[in-house]
Amino acid sequence: MLTMFQKTSFTTLIIGVFVVYVLHTCWVMYGIVYTKPCENTKFENCIKPYLAGKPRLQLSIYTALRPNADGGHTLIYKEEDFDVDSKFERTVNVSIPKKTRNNGTLYALAFVHQAGVTPWQDQKQVHLVAQLTTYMVPKPAEVSLISGEETPQVRLAEGGDTAVERPVSHWRSRLTLNVVSEEFVFDKDFLPSDVHRFLRVFQNGKKMIYLPLLFVDELSNRVKDLIEINNTRTELPLTISYDTISLGKLRFWIHMQDAVYSLQQFGFTEKDADEIKGIFVDTNLYFLALTFFVAAFHLLFDFLAFKNDISFWKQKKSMMGMSSKAVLWRCFSTIVIFMYLFDEQTSLLVLIPAGIGSLIEVWKVKKAFKIQIFWKGVRPTFIFGKSDESEKRTEAYDTLAMKYLSYVLYPLCIGGAVYALVFPFGILTARPSTGVYAFGFLFMLPQLFVNYKFKSVAHLPWKAFMYKAFNTFIDDVFAFVITMPTSHRLACFRDDVVFLVYLYQRWLYPVDKTRMNEYGLSYDEEEKPKGKAHRD
Repeated sequence: MLTMFQKTSFTTLIIGVFVVYVLHTCWVMYGIVYTKPCENTKFENCIKPYLAGKPRLQLSIYTALRPNADGGHTLIYKEEDFDVDSKFERTVNVSIPKKTRNNGTLYALAFVHQAGVTPWQDQKQVHLVAQLTTYMVPKPAEVSLISGEETPQVRLAEGGDTAVERPVSHWRSRLTLNVVSEEFVFDKDFLPSDVHRFLRVFQNGKKMIYLPLLFVDELSNRVKDLIEINNTRTELPLTISYDTISLGKLRFWIHMQDAVYSLQQFGFTEKDADEIKGIFVDTNLYFLALTFFVAAFHLLFDFLAFKNDISFWKQKKSMMGMSSKAVLWRCFSTIVIFMYLFDEQTSLLVLIPAGIGSLIEVWKVKKAFKIQIFWKGVRPTFIFGKSDESEKRTEAYDTLAMKYLSYVLYPLCIGGAVYALVFPFGILTARPSTGVYAFGFLFMLPQLFVNYKFKSVAHLPWKAFMYKAFNTFIDDVFAFVITMPTSHRLACFRDDVVFLVYLYQRWLYPVDKTRMNEYGLSYDEEEKPKGKAHRD
């Protein structure tokens, strides 16, 4: 048994853990969307739907300064003949109270009740409370570098002299309501805990009846729909959307909504929560499930690429055929991109691999330039190693490639600077990360040029490269799903082009056994008989 574990590679172990994780997640998801029905409807434990009796219902929506409607309420919309199977969308103008305009809050109370009476007169009414306002820091206006238009001053915290951004009340312009229209019969002994808090049950003789399952979709409230509230506007538009929802989707939505709320309690901002909402709201559920599996494979390939990349550079003895300038630029650009993604509060699925990759690229630079670090107290001393003839030849090709590249690079730099100066968004786009993304493609070309001069690609880390290539195509999928800056999204498609060129060179230059491989050894040297050394 011990021998079997010793022969098991670390990669195989990681893949095994990955498979177990995916299967466990599938089982958990199945438990969320599937609810066991009551098999014998005459059984006393069965809870039957109130909607099965086809009652005449009304939908009424009120606004109030408090969630319990103390202090008054105002009717803003009612659907007298409310059909739970018919979807609709209405836009109404809501009067904003003075307290709300003075950085206060406002709530919406949605009732489903018997038609012809007020909700407070109906004992079988169901209602939910939704907050129509949220607090956010207002965005400053964009500035033109040429016109010199001043940015409006950011609000200050009361009593403070420093520029502390103060959150102000914003209007949520959408209210999305759902009712479970399917006549599902619950089993009292297998009642899902997530649905339990939305379930109102009453006794009708020996039968247990549950009232309509009303749900307010908080995930549909997006940052892009927010409107800043000020003293000048006494009315604001509210779009009321209604649609039916299946029981499985309701349970899934409850879990996702609770997850977003938990993240906000742990310090996630409204923008962080909005990025997560966008994944669920703007994506089809089937495509969302596919995205989950794609994300899992992305993390797996990221890990395997890092592992093989480290193994390659750890054993590497010569920089023959490798563009040292490309390694240096990749280190610099990776660090800048990581800082940019961190500043933009990008999804952790993108941010964490970028951070790990930055550390690996710094280590690669140390290996590529044969840097040794000696410490004299707290002051480090750097010593650079010497290059052999093959490495000097590679550096000559690398320098020649950079010379040709400068003919394209300098005009682009000048053009980018002029663009940032002329257009009104220049102050926002003139970032180091923008140049890294734009010129990152160009700095991949020296390695292609070195490959062309040596007529070989045997010196490249092909295992790590293939894992990264798989992730490149996975990134193409994420480019439409995960929230990320547009420049990072375009960079994903940029890498596709480079990958295809590398594949073409792989086909064009077959392996020459007399050339050095990625570890600085030739195949002929590896195939020499071990006994020959003893005869010499």
